[in-house]
Amino acid sequence: MTFEKQSSSAQAGARVAATAAYASTARIDQLRATEYRHLDRDGRVYLDYAGAGVAARTQVVAHLDRLLSGLYSNPHSENPTSEATGSLVESARRAVLDFFRADPTEYAVVFTPNASGACRLVGEAYRFGRGCPLVLTWDNHNSVNGIREYARAARAPVRYVPLAGPDLRLAESDVIAALAAGRGGLAGRPRWRGSGASGLFAYPAQSNFTGVQHPLGWVDLAQQHGYDVLLDAAAFVPTNRLDLSVVRPDFVCLSWYKLFGYPTGVGALLARRDALARLRRPWFAGGTIRAVSVQGDWHQPMGDESGFEDGTLNFLSIPDVEFGLRWLDSIGVDLVHTRVGLLTGWLLEQLAALRHRNGRPLVQVYGPPTGDARGGTVAFNFRYPDGSLVDERLVALESSAAGFALRTGCFCNPGAAEAAFGISRGSLRRTILAHAETIDQHLAALGLPTGGAVRVSFGLASTAADAERFLAFAESTYLDRNGPADIRLAPRIRC
Repeated sequence: MTFEKQSSSAQAGARVAATAAYASTARIDQLRATEYRHLDRDGRVYLDYAGAGVAARTQVVAHLDRLLSGLYSNPHSENPTSEATGSLVESARRAVLDFFRADPTEYAVVFTPNASGACRLVGEAYRFGRGCPLVLTWDNHNSVNGIREYARAARAPVRYVPLAGPDLRLAESDVIAALAAGRGGLAGRPRWRGSGASGLFAYPAQSNFTGVQHPLGWVDLAQQHGYDVLLDAAAFVPTNRLDLSVVRPDFVCLSWYKLFGYPTGVGALLARRDALARLRRPWFAGGTIRAVSVQGDWHQPMGDESGFEDGTLNFLSIPDVEFGLRWLDSIGVDLVHTRVGLLTGWLLEQLAALRHRNGRPLVQVYGPPTGDARGGTVAFNFRYPDGSLVDERLVALESSAAGFALRTGCFCNPGAAEAAFGISRGSLRRTILAHAETIDQHLAALGLPTGGAVRVSFGLASTAADAERFLAFAESTYLDRNGPADIRLAPRIRC
């Protein structure tokens, strides 16, 4: 795909690749031309790294070579092929701990289907109760929001920390207020590890909606208030270093395909061993128990991380996690962080400069307008010259036709969306009373002109050319365009 003419903004954008800072990340361009050349096939532009990373050729070849050079079977058996599998799985566990600089005597690795599965493990087994609350932030993925159903079933208080200001950040004073509410003398008293916690605080290291990076120091802050901490690191760790020897949350959830594209279907819960020991699972499955009796009506769970790994692990893919971590380490997380930061800051600057002939901005960005304390995710909407929003479904159609892979909608983060679009609790109550049955009816009752936003996200293999081409598309397609367009759009299905 090429544009007939490159816009003035795109011409200016070419300068990002000429800077010394960008030149210091040139190895990524070399990898793009070799290991990730499939990204440039058919002239497409991949801008959805917050949705999934991209696998390198070397990763796929390594998987194939391993399967063809050995024989691996169910690790619950006792035979040579089973032992070979078990050895690879345990090696992957050690590699995960090494990558996150976690002490193996302090942390355990539980392999899960994904980050959502890791959140569910904590939610279903946590000892919620009237005196053991759940504190969440508005800025949470639905896989974290869903933990509130377990808390409410146990009649535990559930409190949310609101987002504040146009940057859609959390005020630390609000975090402290939510942690301290109803705690009396507990507030501010350091937790003694042996006594266990009396509540769970769950928040994202990086927002999957706005890219905002929330302070990792809140882990220690919450623990001082007597809470366990579940840190959602799924959007953070693909381009940022998480050092568990410095920041020590009780639980960390993540999905490996977000880091390096492959394998899918494998995530992890990294858990402090003392916190893991306090969880009480509401059921058991194959592989999670030492012994069980039908007639005696009893079972004895495994006492380590295997007690949380239901059934047979994805043993043919878990070794790919170790290879992926070694691959990412060989490139350098800091190098990826620098490249992504440069592209993100540049795109934000360029989008802010786009103006219709009447002087009105083309783009409304949700979240921080600069690259400070944020990741490589940019959420925004286009505006027509009269100020009305371009329907995100139209952007999805037109960007797809132009060869761009990006994300539109609300990104499974309703709290950040409600804050971004100024939705109040009162308006939500009126919507419920209006008996809205579909998403579009819900939006109409709220008086919202659109159902979400456009999300562009950079990652490991992103280049200046990717950002430049998107900017050129945005300018040539939406600048000074009158609307709304008379195009029949499909109904919204989910959020």
